Amino acid sequence: MVAKRIIPCLDCDLQVPQGRVVKGVEFKNIKYAGNPVELAKKYYEEGADEIVFLDITASHERRETMTHVIEAVAENVFVPICVGGGIKTVNDFTKMLKAGADKCSINTAAIKNPELINKASKVVGSQACVVAIDAKRRYVNDPNETDKIVVKTEKGYCWYECSIYGGRKFTGIDAIAWAMECEERGAGEILLTSMDRDGTKEGYDIPLIKEITKRVDIPVIASGGVGNPKHIYDAFKLGNADAALAASIFHYNEYSISDVKKYLWEKGVEVRL
Repeated sequence: MVAKRIIPCLDCDLQVPQGRVVKGVEFKNIKYAGNPVELAKKYYEEGADEIVFLDITASHERRETMTHVIEAVAENVFVPICVGGGIKTVNDFTKMLKAGADKCSINTAAIKNPELINKASKVVGSQACVVAIDAKRRYVNDPNETDKIVVKTEKGYCWYECSIYGGRKFTGIDAIAWAMECEERGAGEILLTSMDRDGTKEGYDIPLIKEITKRVDIPVIASGGVGNPKHIYDAFKLGNADAALAASIFHYNEYSISDVKKYLWEKGVEVRL
């Protein structure tokens, strides 16, 4: 059995030169959560299996990812690092990998130029090519009234729409169909975020996760909505996710990574202790 991964996420911007970790709710109401280098080191020491580092304003501000911050993090952290935000070309992939990242995550650039997935996976390998999907529910009265993939949820039927530029623009693209296409193009992993659950601490969007994990064979990282360890357990047992990403519960010291892993282990989930 492959161990499930616990992945803290550092959403960052460049409001200060050294970068800062921030957290919002449903991609809004951003507030300060810490220093990226200090938090990454803390999570590494607590037993994180991986760390995802997202430069959340790079694409919107049309700038490069904060390479200097990645270099500083890589000097202190010795688990895989995934970097996203502002990565638009294969050269950006190689630049981030040289800075110390192990994987790169793309969202806006992938949707605007899907061939980037094909090219990047061939140059750096599928294992280093992660596609991030920021999905929002779009409810429908009748599942037959749309050509999108419709999912039954606790609040009714809906399809999921992809967003870009850090949730600032919607695309009309079906997130579930897009995940399948990403796999076909060579993506090695999907980082799946529910915009509706982001920062709410109400739990992951299990119907979304379950629908995608049953349609793709590559690993899926569940993201958006963690409030306690049970939510992570649900992502694994109900959603069949391969990894669980969380931010708020770790940033604000509500739970440690070791707390979460101990809980999962006691519930019979294979994790690295």
